[in-house]
Amino acid sequence: MIAAEPNSGAARHAPHDTAPARVVVVTGMSGAGKTAALKALEDLGYEAVDNAPLALVAELVGPERDSGRPLAIGIDIRTRDFTVAGLSARLDTLVAPVRLVFLDCGDEVLRRRYSETRHRHPLAQAGRLTEAIGRERALLAPLRERAHEAIDTSALTLAGLKRRLASACGLGDAPAPALSLVSFAYRNGLPPEADIVFDVRFLANPHYEPDLVSLTGLDAAVAAFVGADPAFAPFFESLSELLAVVLPRYRAEGKSYLTIAIGCTGGRHRSVFVVEKLAARLAGEGQQAAASHRELATEAAA
Repeated sequence: MIAAEPNSGAARHAPHDTAPARVVVVTGMSGAGKTAALKALEDLGYEAVDNAPLALVAELVGPERDSGRPLAIGIDIRTRDFTVAGLSARLDTLVAPVRLVFLDCGDEVLRRRYSETRHRHPLAQAGRLTEAIGRERALLAPLRERAHEAIDTSALTLAGLKRRLASACGLGDAPAPALSLVSFAYRNGLPPEADIVFDVRFLANPHYEPDLVSLTGLDAAVAAFVGADPAFAPFFESLSELLAVVLPRYRAEGKSYLTIAIGCTGGRHRSVFVVEKLAARLAGEGQQAAASHRELATEAAA
């Protein structure tokens, strides 16, 4: 578990504006979670570069760089040509505004992490881990002081770390997970990417209606038929209410992707209609969801 400091403990010498950060430099104590932080920033839309030599930092954030995607750079004492003075000097000379995030962690937690992973601390000599942690803490103290945000990861979960980083980068709360809705046929198996599965085979089946069998859930006649089933309206309202409860919780847990699969026997009528109906409902509530239909796509490719 990575785990959160109630207050950031960030230095006040480098105030930042409220606009989302375009460039974030992540540094801090070895073992405090820099790799996990960069992965979380990737989920938040950043391009992550780890252990870039200081000599290349200015090139990475220079004015000629494509500004379409924000950049997160991981730098610590393992970085080639790293010195605290050198990193500070680079930060001072950069034209683009940079947000500096310092990852901290309690000494005992760091000792436990190194013991569990059996990784060697970059400053450890003759196995003296406690001394190495103390030396690094003293060495990096000026960077922690100038950081826009200091995050103690001693007790943070990965989801909590992502939320703290989102806040530190001016993104507010962690973004909602990318939501996908997919219809499928049970006879062809569950979609392997599905996180949540709903079975709509209890609804009236258009397959047994001669005028509807050749149509799909994308056609108005099928939509009217399934929608007229007395069981549909209460089911759909209950489904919508359930998602209103669980989607914010998935977001709070930092989930980046969520796939909701809805299945029926053939994957052409009922499940397709419900997916389209649900996508429209979510869009009306401001939640965008990508709708796809596995069996229809397979038919089209055949």
